[in-house]
Amino acid sequence: MTALDLSSPVAVVGAGTMGQGIAQVALVAGHPVRLYDAVPGRAREAAAAIVARLDRLVEKNRLTGADRDAARARLVPVESLAELALCSLVVEAVLERLEVKQQLFRELEEVVGDDCLLATNTSSLSVTAVGGALRNPGRLVGLHFFNPAPLMPLVEVVSGSATDVGSATRAYQMARGWGKTPVACADTPGFIVNRVARPFYAEAFAVYEAQGADPATVDAVLRGSGGFRMGAFELTDLIGQDVNESVTRSVWESFFQDMRFTPSLAQRRLVESGRLGRKSGRGWYDYEEGAEQPEPHTAEKAEPPAYVVAEGDLEPAGELLALIREAGIEVREEDEDHGTRLVLPGGGQLALADGQTSVEFRDVVYFDLAFDYRRATRIALSASKDTASRTLTEATGLFQALGKDVSVVGDLPGMIVARTVARIIDLAHDAVAKGTATEEDIDTAMRLGVNYPLGPFAWSRSLGRSWAYDLLEDLHLRDPSGRYAPSLALYRHAYASEKREGTS
Repeated sequence: MTALDLSSPVAVVGAGTMGQGIAQVALVAGHPVRLYDAVPGRAREAAAAIVARLDRLVEKNRLTGADRDAARARLVPVESLAELALCSLVVEAVLERLEVKQQLFRELEEVVGDDCLLATNTSSLSVTAVGGALRNPGRLVGLHFFNPAPLMPLVEVVSGSATDVGSATRAYQMARGWGKTPVACADTPGFIVNRVARPFYAEAFAVYEAQGADPATVDAVLRGSGGFRMGAFELTDLIGQDVNESVTRSVWESFFQDMRFTPSLAQRRLVESGRLGRKSGRGWYDYEEGAEQPEPHTAEKAEPPAYVVAEGDLEPAGELLALIREAGIEVREEDEDHGTRLVLPGGGQLALADGQTSVEFRDVVYFDLAFDYRRATRIALSASKDTASRTLTEATGLFQALGKDVSVVGDLPGMIVARTVARIIDLAHDAVAKGTATEEDIDTAMRLGVNYPLGPFAWSRSLGRSWAYDLLEDLHLRDPSGRYAPSLALYRHAYASEKREGTS
């Protein structure tokens, strides 16, 4: 099977933002496009909006005038489904309600030819359930574009339980022919991105609900230390709190209320209050004109320690040792087998977040995981009420000497970035073990779909095979609700590594 011939007409049903975007993608790729919406006149308005966007592409020298004119001639708004009879592909982007989509495809099946490929752009419904209304569900496939469709490169090609292999292959090749990067996945709740990404939001909200840090500080740590393009609070304000919460709730319910996907009560209250984010003028942050934006917690300037004692190699934070030396601070190394930590001049210890808490130890400050300690602009520290003030001051001064802003957060096991990344890695391993997608496709989806600095498997390799499992095991001991229980897939991954190392 190959991509659709460019002479083949493509139909898009639903002329909202996503429908317009998909229509524009098909149009620019060279297809004749038929645009339909159930609301009279809306398809015509949408077609005019698409042409206006093509005009802007010409102004920016991203499209020639001749190509714009040709595309405009191929775009035809229609007033009835019957006018889609000769299309080779129909993509729906209508209301995210199962009964609405099922009824639409029943009607389409009466209109289009038997060889017409049918596709749903659903982001949260079961592709299998949508196709269950058809006489021939084998020709229905999920084509999940990301918003804005003309700009976002990723397309999840979702095979329902009844989807024919040929239909999925045809859709995959077609997406590639449209200049997109397709990834193949099975029909499981959330597909790839909306399943694996849940901890990015959930752990940020959990830190807030535990009064560990305010939204501005969590976002600053996720950006400055984690390497994420946006923090969870600002991103959900952009997406819309109602939209994000609805997807979370859908995934949670579809997985039979699995604790790992539990929605946030704080976000529920935000939605109930009508604070939906940018579109309503207020969400986690205030977007009204002139509103003062909160600043993240940033520690006052502190004196750096004269030296540190390195016990172990600090992996996966080993790069810190070179940075400390470059800052002119003496590093005294001791060969220790029992841990990786820094001992400060006052006798306190500085350790990488590992799922334990400072209160469990005599005098320990934890520091959070960073995507790249050299490029990181901010580091989070956590300490208990019993931690010596000198230890926290020396730890703060140390990271400030490395050119980092320092945020002191509550005594949180796994802190912010570390627990988030560990849970993302776990869900990714679980998805592969259950046949959702390949490791390569999951890494591609998370980089392109939500702009993660690394895919989960690339991140896992850089941190060490057992890092995520060990951290989640410690977290699970402290919160035995099941939320942090590592999956069997992650256990097998870590245990196989230990077994190989033990027999080498």
